[in-house]
Amino acid sequence: MKFFLTLGLFFAIQFVRAQTPDEKAVIETEKQRFTAQINVDEAILNRVLANDLIYAHSNGNTDTKQTYIQSMRDGKTKYTSIDIEEQKVRIYGNTALINGMCQLKAISNGEPLNNHLRYLSVYVKNAGQWQMVAWQSLKLTK
Repeated sequence: MKFFLTLGLFFAIQFVRAQTPDEKAVIETEKQRFTAQINVDEAILNRVLANDLIYAHSNGNTDTKQTYIQSMRDGKTKYTSIDIEEQKVRIYGNTALINGMCQLKAISNGEPLNNHLRYLSVYVKNAGQWQMVAWQSLKLTK
């Protein structure tokens, strides 16, 4: 009997933790953005990044949408991999927050980066499309 109660509780918890359609859409948009950064896919970046984006890097530098895309276009920043380790989405109306953790590998100004990051992405739903309006990350020590 205890086994069935435990099993029932397990499934009940999983049901409660199931993602909503908006949560799934935000996670998918974030994955598309990471892939677009690696592939320098400007069409996707222009769609998923808001025009008033503020992108705060883990080194304290900030970019706008235009300067961020330009740094990838020019090869100043070349993302080679972004491996998501953890993501928690919270939705507040048309705003979504993602608290996450990832392993990011890139080349920045000719120097290799291998950063373990904790980050916050902020998305706003605009005309049915989730767009990132803010990013802030910090480096985790090993």
